Amino acid sequence: MSHMKTATVRQLRTEFPKVLAWVNAGEEVAITRRRKIVANLTPAGDAPKKKPALPDFRSRLQAIYGDKIIPADVMAELLADNKGRY
Repeated sequence: MSHMKTATVRQLRTEFPKVLAWVNAGEEVAITRRRKIVANLTPAGDAPKKKPALPDFRSRLQAIYGDKIIPADVMAELLADNKGRY
């Protein structure tokens, strides 16, 4: 029988990504306050494990603007005009 991992309420506040990694790895985690178990975190059976795919921004820009290249002097002028604006 495997031992259940435990985390304190304070540990949950300060090290949540670590505790969440335990749950994502399939561990059940007991949350304790003053050495008494107050809650159990269990992994969801049907939770998605992989990250969603990001859009392909490069091909999207290529489709919109094609092979346009902004000359360096034009870009320098644009940057100079907007310097300190934001």
